[in-house]
Amino acid sequence: MNDLDLTKPHPIPTPETETFWQGLRDEQVLLQKCCSCGAWIFYPRSNCHKCLSSDLEWRQVSGEGTLYTFTIARQATSPHFVDEVPQLIAMIDLNEGVRLTSTMVTNDPEELTVGAKVVPVFDHVSDKVTLLRYRLG
Repeated sequence: MNDLDLTKPHPIPTPETETFWQGLRDEQVLLQKCCSCGAWIFYPRSNCHKCLSSDLEWRQVSGEGTLYTFTIARQATSPHFVDEVPQLIAMIDLNEGVRLTSTMVTNDPEELTVGAKVVPVFDHVSDKVTLLRYRLG
């Protein structure tokens, strides 16, 4: 790990998201769960998207899921990502029922298939930032 690479955009934690980002630094996937209705919540927020309760708690989950869809961007989506072409942008359905956007880690993009099982990869891009990526599992 090194200092933050300011040539690329990076997450800026907020009071609602700090626990999520700290979890990734500790190589844990943390999701919010509503204590009132039981809904799993992602992205982190201050109120449940189903019942609007503010009684939320953080729970560690496996981070495992299914590849819902993906695209192979053969041209950089931004000048910041020229060194990451092809970009493997994916939507992941976690086992808890939430969907998130991430990137896939693989040497062979052609091996990706919708419906494949995926597992988390913790990409420590700096001492302060860890990104959640995925690989086939």
